[in-house]
Amino acid sequence: MYKIALDPYHEGEGTIVTKEEVIEVLKTCYDPEIPINIIDLGLVYGVEVEGDRVHIKMTLTMPGCPMGELIIENVKRKVEAIDGVKEAKIELVWDPPWTPERISEEAMKRIME
Repeated sequence: MYKIALDPYHEGEGTIVTKEEVIEVLKTCYDPEIPINIIDLGLVYGVEVEGDRVHIKMTLTMPGCPMGELIIENVKRKVEAIDGVKEAKIELVWDPPWTPERISEEAMKRIME
């Protein structure tokens, strides 16, 4: 099986990571206080993949969230565990602020059950 080099000037093998793969991993990350993954919760504002580096723009449910550092570290650790990812940069943003309207319809249905 051949792997595609991430950088044509870099010797060796690598794997190409897709945005979809990163999003699937982010669906395994949860706010410990809310039983909804961070994608369905609407905390992730953007995912960019450039070669072996991933940039995630996300927020928290509120500034000063006591679980904030834990959530961010969990996201970074899980994304960097993806084969082919060398570095994950997590950018915490507050604009636009998170509101419950950002929760996906599917997650909202589970909450209401």
